Parts: sequence; structure tokens; C-alpha cells
Amino acid sequence: MIPLEDNVADIIGKAQRGLRISDTELAEKARVSSQTIRQLRDGDFDELALLRVAPVLGLAGRALCELGKGEWHPKKIDAQDGLAQFNTHYHDMAVNAYLVWDPASRAAAAFDTGADCAEMLRFANRSRLDVNLILLTHAHADHVADLPRLREETGGKVFAPAREPVPGAEPIEEGKRFRLGALEIDSLLTWGHSQGGMTFVVTGLAHPIAIVGDSLFAGSMGGGNVSYNDALQNNLEKILTLPDETIICPGHGPMTTVGEEKQHNPFFAGRL
Repeated sequence: MIPLEDNVADIIGKAQRGLRISDTELAEKARVSSQTIRQLRDGDFDELALLRVAPVLGLAGRALCELGKGEWHPKKIDAQDGLAQFNTHYHDMAVNAYLVWDPASRAAAAFDTGADCAEMLRFANRSRLDVNLILLTHAHADHVADLPRLREETGGKVFAPAREPVPGAEPIEEGKRFRLGALEIDSLLTWGHSQGGMTFVVTGLAHPIAIVGDSLFAGSMGGGNVSYNDALQNNLEKILTLPDETIICPGHGPMTTVGEEKQHNPFFAGRL
């Protein structure tokens, strides 16, 4: 099973950077020592300190402690007819890409490319899928690294967020809808980690599917590199308001569901 993308130290760091709270300020507000903050950021587990730090950073203390104790990992998503995940290595990180298809017509869409689309192409050929759409969640290099090959070998038409132009891709805005056999794919602007991050919501399979790029991870979220507040708000309002059974397909880490994240993600637990 793919491990979680972030640990407690990563989550604290992302919240601190997003809120622009220094170690000293965080220590004062949480009533702990600066050394304790440094130890938490180094990966030491201190439940009392986490429970004090969490509200200062807008995090759910219980969910943060669950992660710190290793008590939560999203339930494994059973194999779905119409969905496949591909995990490849880009430098020192692992990155996900996905295929979604209509089981009746075999029409398929690829979401991002990962570092290497070879396994995706092999899967599509074995499964007799016709990849006619390539939808990009955002333009960060690890998500579009193998785009020329994927486009050349499938002939799929490429679409990317208008706020993050990609050479050879048609720009799209929020609200763009695609049809894929009996499936519908809606585009939601969930920016904050990147300038134009898109979430693609697929309906028509056994469960709704949300391909979220780096907007949201199992138990965490992408760093708010462009706007931390907008990243939080877009995740809350556009992704976590989807039905609980919606399968979340993130750009890094394991798949999860809306229901799981509403309960166990320290950034959002208890806020919906």
C-alpha cells in the first residue's frame, strides 16, 4: 500500500509556513518551549505538546495525534472497474497518475502523466482502452513529466488549467465539462497549492471520483505555496462537500474518500 505523503512534522511545517507563524510565536501561543516545537518538527511524538500546538495552527488535535501514533491510514480502496492508479518516482518523490474509463465504450481519460507513463500505456493497451482525453490537474513538473510521450502514443487531446498554461494543451476554466462515454467529468478550480490547480470530478461509475492533484492528500494537503487560505477554503468548499463515498485520487500518497478526510485529516476534521 502506498504510504501517507505527510507525517505530523510535515503537517505542522505546512501550517506554520501557511500562517507565517515562527517557532518562537508558536511556542508562546501554545505554552510550550521553542525546543519542544523543534522536536515536534524533527518528528518526536509528544501528545500533550501536539494538543497544545494544534489549535494555534488551526489543526484538529485528535486527528494529528492519530497520525502521530500511526493509528490511521485510509482504508484500501477496492479495485474499481473504471479506475486505475499509477505510481512512479520523480527524483526523490513518488507521484500518482490515473486512468478513468467508461466500462461499456472503453473510452478513457488520463489524469496527469507521472514521471513515466509506460505502465499506464501498457495497462491501456492490455485493457483495450481508447485514451482520448489527457487532463492535467496542474503544471508542476512531476505531474507533466511524460506528457509528450503520452500525447504521442495515445493521440489524446490535452487540457490544462488556464491559469497554468502547458505547451500544446488547450486551456480550460472552472465549469468545463467533458463527456466520456456514459461518464461526465466536471472541472473545479481548487487553487492555492498552485496558481490554477484543478480537481476533476467523475460521475457515472459505481462511486464518484475526484482527481485532486496536489490540492488534497490522505491526511494532509499540498503546501499553500500560492495561497494557504485559498487552498484550505477550496478544499473545504469544493472537495469535502462532495458525497462521503467519493473516492479521492491525490497526486501523492494513497487514495482515500471524502468521508475519511472529513474525520481524519488534521486540516479539516471537525470543520464540516
